[in-house]
Amino acid sequence: MTTTIDPTLTAYCDAHEGAYLEELKTWIACPSVSADPERREDVRECCERLVARMHAIGLSAELLETDGNPLAYGEWLGAPGKPTMLIYGHYDVQPADPIDLWHSPPFEGSVRDGKIFGRGSVDDKGQVLMHLAALEAHLKTRGALPLNVKVVIEGEEEIGSPNFEAALAKYREKFVADVGVISDTAVYDENTPSLTVSVRGLVHWEITVAGPTADAHSGYFGGIIKNPIEALAEMIAGLKDADGRVAVPGFYDGVHELSPEARAELQALAFDEAREARFLGVEKLAGEKQRLPLERMWHRPTLECNGIWGGYQGPGQKTIIPSAAHAKLSARLVGDQDPVHVRRVVRDYLLAHAPTGVRVSIKDEGDVGAVSLSRTHKAVAAAARAMKAGFGKDPVFIGTGGSIGPVVSFDRILKLPQVMVGVGLPDDQIHAPNEKFDLKQFFGGIKTMACLYDELALM
Repeated sequence: MTTTIDPTLTAYCDAHEGAYLEELKTWIACPSVSADPERREDVRECCERLVARMHAIGLSAELLETDGNPLAYGEWLGAPGKPTMLIYGHYDVQPADPIDLWHSPPFEGSVRDGKIFGRGSVDDKGQVLMHLAALEAHLKTRGALPLNVKVVIEGEEEIGSPNFEAALAKYREKFVADVGVISDTAVYDENTPSLTVSVRGLVHWEITVAGPTADAHSGYFGGIIKNPIEALAEMIAGLKDADGRVAVPGFYDGVHELSPEARAELQALAFDEAREARFLGVEKLAGEKQRLPLERMWHRPTLECNGIWGGYQGPGQKTIIPSAAHAKLSARLVGDQDPVHVRRVVRDYLLAHAPTGVRVSIKDEGDVGAVSLSRTHKAVAAAARAMKAGFGKDPVFIGTGGSIGPVVSFDRILKLPQVMVGVGLPDDQIHAPNEKFDLKQFFGGIKTMACLYDELALM
């Protein structure tokens, strides 16, 4: 039997598209940048707006204090005997820098060519609004929801959710549910509805390589002092072999090979390496040889240098041997890789391969593990039916190379089954200038979520 969206819900959503677009503009206009301490009041104001919006829909809503930015929480528990769904999203956004690369103001919400541009348009304010609009459609047309609903919208996802697990423990009873729904992901492309079933984990390191006690004159002392920048470059270059494989012993512990079925699924997805390289502005794609590009993006771990600095950075020349050099590294994890183990083996490898003549110190942090979601769970099947109803095609199953900390927290602490039903597009420029949300995806996503609630009620 083919799933269809209740035409009453569809009509309501269609009639309110203009209002939802205007609402999204007002949300974008709130610069809720969690990384910027000077935006702390803007972040709080955004949370307060969300609480008020949930009240207006008909949910019981409140602001939940944490040791950082607050959570916006709402609930509707008027369906006894039905499942309880927990919707998660985040209202904080990335900084807009560099501002001069935006074609329109980042906190304005500019509409052109069937898209809305602005920081947070798709990541994640627009996708949060999809759910609030869908909840409103149910409550306004039917007077009730088909299942019990809890909504938690976080204000620190873009800085790694440092206070989320503590809040999860503090407000644990508010998070009890039968299934979690997360819309903070993208589809494979605009013609391919998709459900994300795996997210990678994340760990970090910061390396300091110290040489002379102060910057040394390169004319006087060049040739007898090991340059810290050179030493650091050697250490980083040694992390991978010529085939792009991480050379650290133990790094791949817990990484599983793809099944023949999973590999066939990847090969069936249209992927043009040359076009992707042109889109990214690189000559050709890199990474582990003998691995499919989508396998490298979704199902293989990575180890990257995110930043490196040291020595003189000003105009002209300053002929020195710098006293120190620094780098930041991160790894994306998959499968059953243990974040603590990965942090240790990379740290030990770097220290063991430090050249003589320098002193090396390393700070490491982060313990976000990878998560794989069950394709056979009833909630995933319900989401697949809703995606087909909303976008006209059966969805494919994909992974995401990014990390969503609360997904890991829900999995590890609450053992909560989850579905990731995002509708962003790969070219939405999240975290970059000119972030946008395609309005076809936005409005289609609202109807998809409205249908999803009916389908989850049948679990």
